[in-house]
Order: sequence, then C-alpha cells, then structure tokens
Amino acid sequence: MTVLQDCINKKSNINCIWLMRQAGRYLPEFRKIRSENQDFIKLCLNENLSSEITVQPLRRFDMDAAIIFSDILLVPFALGQPVKFKKDFGPLLGEIDFNEMLNLNEIQFTDKLKPVYNAIKKTKEREELRNKDLIGFVGAPWTILIYMLNQKSPKNEDIEFNLKDKRFIEDLLKIIVRFLKTHINNQIESGATIIQIFDSWAGLLNEKDYDKYIYNPTKDLVNFVKSKKIPVICFPKGINDYKNYVNLVKPDVISIDYNVDPKKISDSIDITIQGGLNPNFLIGDREQLKTNVKRYLDIFKGKPYIFNLGHGVLPNTDPSMVDYLVKLVKNHL
Repeated sequence: MTVLQDCINKKSNINCIWLMRQAGRYLPEFRKIRSENQDFIKLCLNENLSSEITVQPLRRFDMDAAIIFSDILLVPFALGQPVKFKKDFGPLLGEIDFNEMLNLNEIQFTDKLKPVYNAIKKTKEREELRNKDLIGFVGAPWTILIYMLNQKSPKNEDIEFNLKDKRFIEDLLKIIVRFLKTHINNQIESGATIIQIFDSWAGLLNEKDYDKYIYNPTKDLVNFVKSKKIPVICFPKGINDYKNYVNLVKPDVISIDYNVDPKKISDSIDITIQGGLNPNFLIGDREQLKTNVKRYLDIFKGKPYIFNLGHGVLPNTDPSMVDYLVKLVKNHL
C-alpha cells in the first residue's frame, strides 16, 4: 500500500503531499518541451512527452503521487467538438455536432484518446513511480457541460448561455456522463490507481440546480469509480456547502478550495480531506508560506489529510518554493 493510499484509508499519520498542476507551467523543463510543441492538444496526445512531463516533478520533489499530464477538455475533443488553446486566453471550443455525438461509440472515443492511456501505461513502468500512486482524472459533468456550451472558459462575465433549453442540455449531459465513465475506465485499466474529479466551475451554479447538474451526475461517476475498487477524490471548487456535497456524493476524499475555512471543514466532515492552501502563498515569502502550511497541518492533525493546494500551482511559482513546501510538510510533526 502506498503512503497516499494509507492516508486515504485512514491508516497513516505520515504527512503526504501532491499538488494540482504539479506537472507543468512553473517548471523550466516543461517550458522547454512546451516551447517546442505549440499545439497543446497534440502535446497531451503525445504519449512519450506526456509521460515525461508527468514524472518531471517527481525527480525534483518528494511527492507521494504523480498526476497524468492531460486535460479535462480531451473529453469534448474526443466527442467531436473542436478544441484549441489560444495563448494568453485559454481554451476555445467549436460548435457541438450533436448527431455526431449520438452516433459515437466507446471504441471510437477510446481510439481518439489512446495516447492518453498509453501514456499512463508508460508512466506506471517508470522508476519515478516506484511505490507511488498515479492519479487519473476527469472533469465533472457540470464543468464539462459548461465548457461545451459556453465554448470558452466560463468566468462569471463570460457565460453566454442559459439553462432554458433543458431537453438538449439533459441529453448532452447524459452523453457526457456516459463517456466520462469510458474515460475513467480506460485510465484505470491502463494503470491509474486513484481518480480525481475536477468540478472547477461548481461555484458558478445556482444552489437550486445542484441536484440536477452537480450532485446526481457526479455521484453517478463516484459510484462507478468505487465499483472499480479504487479511491475517488472530488474537487467541487467554489461550492457553497462541502458538508452537504460529501453527504450526497460520497467521495472517498474531498478536496477543498482556498476560500473555505479549514477549521469548519475539519469540524464538520469525517472523510479524508485534501488541499486548501492558497497557491499564491507559493509566490510570496518563505515565512508566510511556513505559517500557512503549519496552519493547515495543525488544523488537520490527527485526522486523515492529504496536503495539496486549493487550486493549481501558478505559472510564476519558483520551483524552489515548491521544494521548500514539500520539505515543510514532510518534516512537520
């Protein structure tokens, strides 16, 4: 059993750590690869480079897991919706061809993402992964839905659709859930030992719509992962009520964002907690970082806790600060 699995299963008091977006933008070795590979989707579908990028942070830092270098928007891409990434803007998605999606089968979907699954297989065999978990992931149904409908990053001021065309949206959501299960299953079959479900835009939804778009479809995925006998982590960023989410969706681990009070979370939730630290502390000074790391570790002391951030590592983070963070966590008693 790995350190991270022991922590999830409440069998260890060792401080464990991995970071969202630990592989990527802040590492000079990643930036070199990225500069030579301008098309982000093609980079994600390059099994050799994806595997290499995945293990880069494990060479530098004593992380307890790797997370496969990929992107949640590969699912819309595999469903036939054009996806590209525009520099300094983010993702741009094309029109939805609903008939094409209706006619798509699991074999065709899997073939489009075969390099992702090959990258997982290659990564599992690497020396850097010895006795460590390899995390696979998907976007939550709501987050994938909102990207597909909005066709770009759905920040508050950008949302250009509403939920009035309910029949179409319900049909699209069913397709999304169906193929998210396929994507999850393929990652597990290829060697992923944990699945994380990212609901990056949960905070945009009105609470009255949580059941239909967040709780029910996400629970469907959680139950599917559990049926495969591996742990599932959920990260519903910005959701109003983490306790209610945990009670209804029932993940093995709940990953919290940096806007919630960790003490309140510790007092109200019994399952394993992950994350919470504001990634901005990694671009501040060391004393400030140390104070805030200690705060989280003290609050969750004696409880099952995985150290992580409340969102991904920022691009302008100095790798030496990540190294300092990992050592703080590992050496904290």
